[in-house]
Amino acid sequence: MTMSKLNKVLMISLLVICTLWLVVPFTMAVLWSLVDPSQPWTADKLLPPAMSFYRWIDMWQNSSLKSALFTSYALAPSAAVLCLLLAAPTAFALGRFKFPGREVAKTLCLLPLVVPPFITSIFFSSVLFQLGFTGWRFGAILFAHAVLFLPYAIRILTVSFEQVRQEHIDAARDLGASHWARFRVAYLPALKPGIFAALLIVFIQSIEEFAIAFIVGSPSIVTIPTLLFSALGQDFVRPNAAVLSLILVVPNVILMLVLEWLLKSANPTLSSGKG
Repeated sequence: MTMSKLNKVLMISLLVICTLWLVVPFTMAVLWSLVDPSQPWTADKLLPPAMSFYRWIDMWQNSSLKSALFTSYALAPSAAVLCLLLAAPTAFALGRFKFPGREVAKTLCLLPLVVPPFITSIFFSSVLFQLGFTGWRFGAILFAHAVLFLPYAIRILTVSFEQVRQEHIDAARDLGASHWARFRVAYLPALKPGIFAALLIVFIQSIEEFAIAFIVGSPSIVTIPTLLFSALGQDFVRPNAAVLSLILVVPNVILMLVLEWLLKSANPTLSSGKG
Protein backbone atom coordinates (compact mmCIF):
# COMPACT_ATOMS: atom_id res chain seq x y z
CA MET A 1 0.00 0.00 0.00
CA THR A 2 2.86 2.35 0.83
CA MET A 3 4.61 1.62 -2.48
CA SER A 4 1.35 2.21 -4.35
CA LYS A 5 0.95 5.63 -2.73
CA LEU A 6 4.59 6.45 -3.42
CA ASN A 7 4.22 5.51 -7.09
CA LYS A 8 1.09 7.66 -7.32
CA VAL A 9 2.86 10.64 -5.76
CA LEU A 10 5.85 10.20 -8.10
CA MET A 11 3.56 9.96 -11.13
CA ILE A 12 1.66 13.12 -10.14
CA SER A 13 4.96 14.93 -9.52
CA LEU A 14 6.23 13.87 -12.95
CA LEU A 15 3.05 15.11 -14.62
CA VAL A 16 3.33 18.46 -12.84
CA ILE A 17 6.97 18.85 -13.84
CA CYS A 18 6.19 17.94 -17.46
CA THR A 19 3.33 20.42 -17.48
CA LEU A 20 5.50 23.22 -16.15
CA TRP A 21 8.45 22.30 -18.36
CA LEU A 22 6.65 21.66 -21.66
CA VAL A 23 3.01 22.66 -21.76
CA VAL A 24 3.34 26.12 -20.20
CA PRO A 25 6.18 27.39 -22.48
CA PHE A 26 4.48 25.92 -25.55
CA THR A 27 1.18 27.54 -24.62
CA MET A 28 2.90 30.88 -24.07
CA ALA A 29 4.58 30.63 -27.48
CA VAL A 30 1.22 29.96 -29.15
CA LEU A 31 -0.41 32.91 -27.38
CA TRP A 32 2.46 35.28 -28.20
CA SER A 33 2.35 34.26 -31.86
CA LEU A 34 -1.34 35.24 -31.98
CA VAL A 35 -1.00 38.67 -30.37
CA ASP A 36 -2.57 41.29 -32.60
CA PRO A 37 -0.38 44.42 -33.00
CA SER A 38 -3.40 46.68 -32.58
CA GLN A 39 -3.60 45.80 -28.86
CA PRO A 40 -0.34 44.80 -27.16
CA TRP A 41 -0.27 42.09 -24.50
CA THR A 42 0.82 43.81 -21.30
CA ALA A 43 1.71 42.37 -17.91
CA ASP A 44 -1.62 43.35 -16.35
CA LYS A 45 -3.58 41.06 -18.71
CA LEU A 46 -3.73 37.30 -18.26
CA LEU A 47 -4.49 36.65 -21.94
CA PRO A 48 -3.86 38.70 -25.10
CA PRO A 49 -6.65 41.31 -25.48
CA ALA A 50 -6.86 40.65 -29.22
CA MET A 51 -5.68 37.63 -31.17
CA SER A 52 -5.20 37.14 -34.90
CA PHE A 53 -2.93 35.45 -37.45
CA TYR A 54 -1.42 38.80 -38.43
CA ARG A 55 2.07 37.85 -37.21
CA TRP A 56 2.06 34.59 -39.15
CA ILE A 57 0.92 36.30 -42.35
CA ASP A 58 3.34 39.17 -41.88
CA MET A 59 6.30 36.86 -41.28
CA TRP A 60 5.42 34.84 -44.37
CA GLN A 61 5.01 37.86 -46.62
CA ASN A 62 7.54 40.37 -45.29
CA SER A 63 10.52 38.41 -44.02
CA SER A 64 13.07 35.85 -45.17
CA LEU A 65 10.96 33.00 -43.78
CA LYS A 66 10.36 31.35 -47.17
CA SER A 67 14.03 31.16 -48.07
CA ALA A 68 14.93 30.15 -44.50
CA LEU A 69 12.45 27.26 -44.60
CA PHE A 70 13.75 26.09 -47.96
CA THR A 71 17.38 26.29 -46.83
CA SER A 72 16.79 24.59 -43.48
CA TYR A 73 14.71 21.74 -44.89
CA ALA A 74 17.15 21.19 -47.74
CA LEU A 75 20.16 21.34 -45.43
CA ALA A 76 18.97 19.12 -42.56
CA PRO A 77 18.07 15.92 -44.49
CA SER A 78 21.18 16.25 -46.66
CA ALA A 79 23.37 16.64 -43.58
CA ALA A 80 21.67 13.65 -41.92
CA VAL A 81 22.31 11.35 -44.90
CA LEU A 82 25.91 12.55 -45.34
CA CYS A 83 26.59 12.19 -41.62
CA LEU A 84 25.19 8.64 -41.67
CA LEU A 85 27.46 7.68 -44.58
CA LEU A 86 30.51 9.18 -42.88
CA ALA A 87 29.72 7.51 -39.56
CA ALA A 88 29.01 4.03 -40.92
CA PRO A 89 32.65 2.81 -41.39
CA THR A 90 33.74 3.93 -37.91
CA ALA A 91 30.58 2.53 -36.31
CA PHE A 92 31.09 -0.78 -38.14
CA ALA A 93 34.66 -1.05 -36.86
CA LEU A 94 33.69 -0.17 -33.27
CA GLY A 95 30.64 -2.40 -33.28
CA ARG A 96 31.94 -5.52 -35.06
CA PHE A 97 35.67 -5.77 -34.31
CA LYS A 98 37.27 -6.44 -30.94
CA PHE A 99 40.63 -4.72 -30.52
CA PRO A 100 42.64 -3.25 -27.64
CA GLY A 101 41.39 0.19 -26.68
CA ARG A 102 37.98 -0.16 -28.32
CA GLU A 103 36.14 1.29 -25.32
CA VAL A 104 38.61 4.19 -25.22
CA ALA A 105 37.97 4.81 -28.91
CA LYS A 106 34.20 4.89 -28.27
CA THR A 107 34.73 7.52 -25.57
CA LEU A 108 37.02 9.59 -27.78
CA CYS A 109 34.32 9.68 -30.46
CA LEU A 110 32.00 11.40 -27.96
CA LEU A 111 34.51 13.96 -26.69
CA PRO A 112 33.52 16.68 -29.23
CA LEU A 113 30.14 16.88 -27.49
CA VAL A 114 31.86 18.22 -24.36
CA VAL A 115 33.16 21.33 -26.13
CA PRO A 116 30.67 24.26 -26.25
CA PRO A 117 29.07 24.31 -29.72
CA PHE A 118 29.89 27.96 -30.43
CA ILE A 119 33.60 27.43 -29.74
CA THR A 120 33.65 24.38 -32.00
CA SER A 121 31.83 26.33 -34.70
CA ILE A 122 34.30 29.23 -34.62
CA PHE A 123 37.34 27.00 -35.06
CA PHE A 124 35.61 24.74 -37.56
CA SER A 125 34.60 27.75 -39.63
CA SER A 126 38.28 28.68 -39.91
CA VAL A 127 39.04 25.16 -41.16
CA LEU A 128 36.26 25.41 -43.75
CA PHE A 129 37.64 28.66 -45.12
CA GLN A 130 41.12 27.16 -45.32
CA LEU A 131 39.72 24.20 -47.25
CA GLY A 132 38.31 26.61 -49.85
CA PHE A 133 34.60 26.40 -49.07
CA THR A 134 34.21 30.19 -49.22
CA GLY A 135 32.63 30.10 -52.67
CA TRP A 136 29.95 27.55 -51.80
CA ARG A 137 28.52 28.49 -48.43
CA PHE A 138 25.65 26.00 -48.52
CA GLY A 139 28.14 23.20 -49.13
CA ALA A 140 30.32 24.49 -46.30
CA ILE A 141 27.41 24.42 -43.84
CA LEU A 142 26.34 20.99 -45.10
CA PHE A 143 29.83 19.54 -44.64
CA ALA A 144 30.19 21.20 -41.23
CA HIS A 145 26.89 19.82 -39.95
CA ALA A 146 27.73 16.32 -41.16
CA VAL A 147 31.09 16.41 -39.36
CA LEU A 148 29.95 18.18 -36.17
CA PHE A 149 27.15 15.70 -35.53
CA LEU A 150 29.20 12.58 -36.24
CA PRO A 151 29.41 11.63 -32.52
CA TYR A 152 25.63 11.12 -32.37
CA ALA A 153 25.52 8.96 -35.49
CA ILE A 154 28.64 6.96 -34.58
CA ARG A 155 27.37 6.13 -31.11
CA ILE A 156 23.89 5.09 -32.27
CA LEU A 157 25.15 3.01 -35.20
CA THR A 158 27.84 1.38 -33.05
CA VAL A 159 25.17 0.04 -30.71
CA SER A 160 23.15 -1.14 -33.73
CA PHE A 161 26.12 -2.98 -35.24
CA GLU A 162 26.70 -4.67 -31.89
CA GLN A 163 23.16 -6.11 -32.10
CA VAL A 164 23.91 -7.95 -35.35
CA ARG A 165 24.34 -11.66 -34.58
CA GLN A 166 27.36 -13.34 -36.10
CA GLU A 167 25.59 -16.69 -36.55
CA HIS A 168 23.10 -15.08 -38.93
CA ILE A 169 25.93 -13.64 -41.01
CA ASP A 170 27.66 -17.05 -41.07
CA ALA A 171 24.43 -18.82 -42.00
CA ALA A 172 23.78 -16.44 -44.89
CA ARG A 173 27.36 -16.86 -46.13
CA ASP A 174 27.19 -20.67 -45.88
CA LEU A 175 24.01 -20.60 -47.97
CA GLY A 176 25.87 -18.75 -50.72
CA ALA A 177 24.40 -15.29 -50.16
CA SER A 178 26.17 -12.39 -51.85
CA HIS A 179 27.58 -9.46 -49.88
CA TRP A 180 24.43 -7.41 -50.51
CA ALA A 181 22.14 -10.32 -49.63
CA ARG A 182 24.05 -10.87 -46.37
CA PHE A 183 23.70 -7.22 -45.50
CA ARG A 184 19.99 -7.25 -46.34
CA VAL A 185 19.04 -10.33 -44.30
CA ALA A 186 21.56 -10.23 -41.42
CA TYR A 187 22.54 -6.59 -40.92
CA LEU A 188 19.67 -4.41 -42.11
CA PRO A 189 16.89 -5.69 -39.77
CA ALA A 190 19.07 -4.99 -36.73
CA LEU A 191 20.39 -1.70 -38.09
CA LYS A 192 17.05 -0.23 -39.18
CA PRO A 193 16.01 1.30 -35.80
CA GLY A 194 19.49 2.79 -35.36
CA ILE A 195 19.48 4.23 -38.87
CA PHE A 196 16.10 5.89 -38.26
CA ALA A 197 17.24 7.24 -34.89
CA ALA A 198 20.56 8.55 -36.22
CA LEU A 199 18.92 10.25 -39.19
CA LEU A 200 16.30 11.90 -37.01
CA ILE A 201 18.71 13.11 -34.32
CA VAL A 202 21.16 14.57 -36.85
CA PHE A 203 18.22 16.12 -38.73
CA ILE A 204 16.98 17.85 -35.57
CA GLN A 205 20.48 18.94 -34.54
CA SER A 206 21.12 20.34 -38.01
CA ILE A 207 17.84 22.20 -38.31
CA GLU A 208 18.35 23.79 -34.86
CA GLU A 209 22.05 24.63 -35.31
CA PHE A 210 22.79 28.35 -35.26
CA ALA A 211 26.52 29.07 -34.91
CA ILE A 212 27.88 27.49 -38.12
CA ALA A 213 24.94 28.74 -40.19
CA PHE A 214 25.47 32.26 -38.84
CA ILE A 215 29.27 32.42 -39.02
CA VAL A 216 29.67 30.77 -42.41
CA GLY A 217 26.37 31.56 -44.10
CA SER A 218 25.64 35.18 -43.21
CA PRO A 219 24.39 37.20 -44.93
CA SER A 220 23.70 35.13 -48.04
CA ILE A 221 22.42 31.96 -46.33
CA VAL A 222 19.49 32.34 -43.93
CA THR A 223 18.15 29.46 -41.84
CA ILE A 224 15.28 29.37 -39.36
CA PRO A 225 17.61 29.61 -36.30
CA THR A 226 19.49 32.63 -37.72
CA LEU A 227 16.15 34.30 -38.44
CA LEU A 228 14.96 33.44 -34.92
CA PHE A 229 18.07 34.85 -33.25
CA SER A 230 17.75 38.07 -35.22
CA ALA A 231 14.16 38.41 -33.97
CA LEU A 232 15.33 37.82 -30.40
CA GLY A 233 18.50 39.87 -30.51
CA GLN A 234 18.67 42.73 -32.96
CA ASP A 235 14.94 43.46 -33.25
CA PHE A 236 13.52 41.64 -30.19
CA VAL A 237 10.00 41.30 -31.54
CA ARG A 238 8.60 38.69 -29.19
CA PRO A 239 5.54 37.68 -31.27
CA ASN A 240 7.73 37.17 -34.34
CA ALA A 241 10.15 35.09 -32.28
CA ALA A 242 7.20 32.99 -31.04
CA VAL A 243 6.11 32.31 -34.61
CA LEU A 244 9.61 31.21 -35.59
CA SER A 245 9.96 29.08 -32.45
CA LEU A 246 6.79 27.18 -33.25
CA ILE A 247 7.87 26.70 -36.86
CA LEU A 248 11.15 25.28 -35.57
CA VAL A 249 9.74 23.09 -32.79
CA VAL A 250 6.46 21.63 -34.07
CA PRO A 251 7.91 19.67 -37.05
CA ASN A 252 10.58 18.21 -34.76
CA VAL A 253 7.93 17.02 -32.30
CA ILE A 254 5.99 15.41 -35.16
CA LEU A 255 9.14 13.69 -36.41
CA MET A 256 9.88 12.36 -32.93
CA LEU A 257 6.37 10.90 -32.73
CA VAL A 258 6.78 9.33 -36.19
CA LEU A 259 10.08 7.76 -35.13
CA GLU A 260 8.49 6.42 -31.95
CA TRP A 261 5.72 4.87 -34.05
CA LEU A 262 8.22 3.34 -36.47
CA LEU A 263 10.28 1.84 -33.65
CA LYS A 264 7.21 0.43 -31.90
CA SER A 265 5.82 -1.00 -35.12
CA ALA A 266 9.10 -2.71 -35.98
CA ASN A 267 8.90 -6.51 -35.82
CA PRO A 268 11.02 -7.61 -32.83
CA THR A 269 11.87 -10.91 -34.54
CA LEU A 270 13.32 -9.01 -37.51
CA SER A 271 15.33 -6.70 -35.27
CA SER A 272 17.01 -9.74 -33.78
CA GLY A 273 17.69 -11.23 -37.20
CA LYS A 274 15.19 -14.10 -36.83
CA GLY A 275 12.26 -14.98 -39.01
